[in-house]
Amino acid sequence: MMSNLFLVFNPSSSIFNLSFNWLSTFLGILMIPSMYWLMPSRYYIFWNSILLTLHKEFKVLLGPMGMKGSTFIFISLFSMILFNNFMGLFPYIFTSTSHLVLTLTLAIPLWLCFMLYGWINHTQSMFAHLVPQGTPAILMPFMVCIETISNVIRPGTLAVRLTANMIAGHLLMTLLGNTGSSISTMFLMVLLITQIALLILETAVSLIQSYVFSILMMLYSSEVN
Repeated sequence: MMSNLFLVFNPSSSIFNLSFNWLSTFLGILMIPSMYWLMPSRYYIFWNSILLTLHKEFKVLLGPMGMKGSTFIFISLFSMILFNNFMGLFPYIFTSTSHLVLTLTLAIPLWLCFMLYGWINHTQSMFAHLVPQGTPAILMPFMVCIETISNVIRPGTLAVRLTANMIAGHLLMTLLGNTGSSISTMFLMVLLITQIALLILETAVSLIQSYVFSILMMLYSSEVN
């Protein structure tokens, strides 16, 4: 039963044996170019204000040592994850962020680049991060092991956090939706209100998780500067 339940995250949409599951990930590209040749709309002004707010916040968190233009990496990451999270809320659209294939693809390359940059250009500082200040000499070998493991599992925790949050809400909505055909009219109204509340909650979770993913990745990058 559980295997059949989780199959809702693997829809088989294909034409001529060509899978279109991941096509929803690239639908955002169709909306971006219109900003360059259409008159500024309310949608564009609203989205531009969000990006400017994120740029200012990321710039403060990166500090004066951050490279110029590095905030755009995390703004792009936020935009991509947010778009795919929202697309998964629509019926019959593949939720790509509920798969570790996508989330690990986003987390591992960025984390690996930050680590390589830090160890090549700031080797002493990276070694200093392995031993927190004030650690007794007898505990230093254990702290090095613990800090090394915590650094290695960072991309995995980022990917699993995003995937688990996307799966949890969608799974609950699927479970409640499957019971609609077997309950009375009175309980059906309660179920409908609950589904609407869950949909609002999932909208908030989509926004929060995309922000958390990008802000944590940015904090990891600020450690190597």
